[in-house]
Amino acid sequence: MNIHEHQAKQILKKYGAIVPQGVFALSVDKLVEKAKTLITKKYVLKAQIHAGGRGKAGGVKILDTIEELSEAAKELMGKTLVTHQTGPEGREVKRLYVEESSSIEKEFYLSCLVDRASSKIAFISSDQGGMDIEEVAKNTPEKIITTKVDLNNEILEKDCEKIVKIFNLNDTSKIQAISLIKSIYKMFIKTDANMVEINPLILTKEEKIICLDAKVNFDSNALFRHPEIVELRDLNEEDPTEIEASKHDLAYIKLDGSIGCMVNGAGLAMATMDIIKLYGKEPANFLDVGGGASKEKVSAALKIILSDKNVKGILINIFGGIMRCDVLAQGVVDAAKEINISVPLVVRLAGTNFKEGKKILDSSGLKLISAENLDDAAKKIVEAIK
Repeated sequence: MNIHEHQAKQILKKYGAIVPQGVFALSVDKLVEKAKTLITKKYVLKAQIHAGGRGKAGGVKILDTIEELSEAAKELMGKTLVTHQTGPEGREVKRLYVEESSSIEKEFYLSCLVDRASSKIAFISSDQGGMDIEEVAKNTPEKIITTKVDLNNEILEKDCEKIVKIFNLNDTSKIQAISLIKSIYKMFIKTDANMVEINPLILTKEEKIICLDAKVNFDSNALFRHPEIVELRDLNEEDPTEIEASKHDLAYIKLDGSIGCMVNGAGLAMATMDIIKLYGKEPANFLDVGGGASKEKVSAALKIILSDKNVKGILINIFGGIMRCDVLAQGVVDAAKEINISVPLVVRLAGTNFKEGKKILDSSGLKLISAENLDDAAKKIVEAIK
């Protein structure tokens, strides 16, 4: 689960990190009213959307007066920002954040994330802050260091030293940076975060280490432990179909392709998507109905797939184990009775109650194409939508 910058900064602040003073609002009038409480020479106005690259898209502005802030906020509120992370459709700005300006001496990059390969926490640090870290990694990889630390109640001092070494700070600033590392680590563990990214982390001319920007996301599987974080969820920033899928406990992610996929099991879903690409087309979604899905859940999944106007065909690929093929077949038939399926539908069933499932589909009157295996299914759906 993602949250906004202003929310991330408040959580970081709670755990001891230094962030600029700022205010946010859902309307221009309220924003300007709150901004008058800030003690600053300049106002930094930031669009709040769940995507990076806001500055290049005109989503960050530095303003001299409250009057300039008001005018800029009116222009930004409701504007659609298109960045490298939003896709061509962009994101509409529905909330704004204003913070005090900072006198920047140096900019750094710092992030913390789960390294699943080593089952450790990885800190990535660089003295090239404020830039696309992917470009830094590509062009000057020596400017980035990765420090993997064991999962403990506290991070070791020696690991903190390794993380901040590339910043090349004096002793006073180094103490602040190490304190920040400890704060981020504690927050990361306590909140079940997946990723914390500070870019840029800055050293001010007054020799203060400040988190100038912050991006945080959390492990959705652990949110039941954190109702206070669930309250920060902004549904305006999420795809409506993904929200609907979450209501039915479906693992669904919308993609840009034309072939809708309904599969049971994440590994099989990934393999299904891969083989669709192998035959020259793109999947329209990742959708795992799970191992023990009911016919109601299957019906809901099919409706969600068909709600995507980009879908030109559907591939249902089920390997029955706990998930019985006859249950899936009945869910498909029930959904078809409620909505008009006007696109090609290829079904591959194998495993538990395969024969019963095939019988239900064959007697349903639905126009569907049977497939013998995954390879056959992928070929048939790609051919059917041409």
